[in-house]
Amino acid sequence: MGVPVQVTSRYRFAAAHRLDTPALSPEANRKLYGKCNNPFGHGHDYILDVTVDGPVDGDGLVVNRAAFDAVVRSAVIDKLDHKNLNVDVAEFTGVVATTENLAMLVRDYLTAAWTLPAKLVRVRISETQRNTFVWEAQ
Repeated sequence: MGVPVQVTSRYRFAAAHRLDTPALSPEANRKLYGKCNNPFGHGHDYILDVTVDGPVDGDGLVVNRAAFDAVVRSAVIDKLDHKNLNVDVAEFTGVVATTENLAMLVRDYLTAAWTLPAKLVRVRISETQRNTFVWEAQ
């Protein structure tokens, strides 16, 4: 016992966004972001993997799963699920709602709410089957 083990839990949420940089012309935005610059936005069914690291405790667990789920649901899922990231999420005011920025926002949300003994070490968001974005603690 006492050897660190990583545990990853998977969550899903749906959200819409539009990629648009106000400093660029409409033509430059379309060139940079392609169909993701659609004026009406577009949506994703995101898959969020959250990984923690810590020693296995006397109960054989790294983290209490119910407590882990509760933190992620209240800190992240409840704030992002079925939202328009550009409109409904204040942290995206003046910030392009890329999934790179979303990964950092999820990290910030979790860090602010973290009360568990296991250490938060990774946030991984799959936007599509081809595009996945990862933040890892250094």
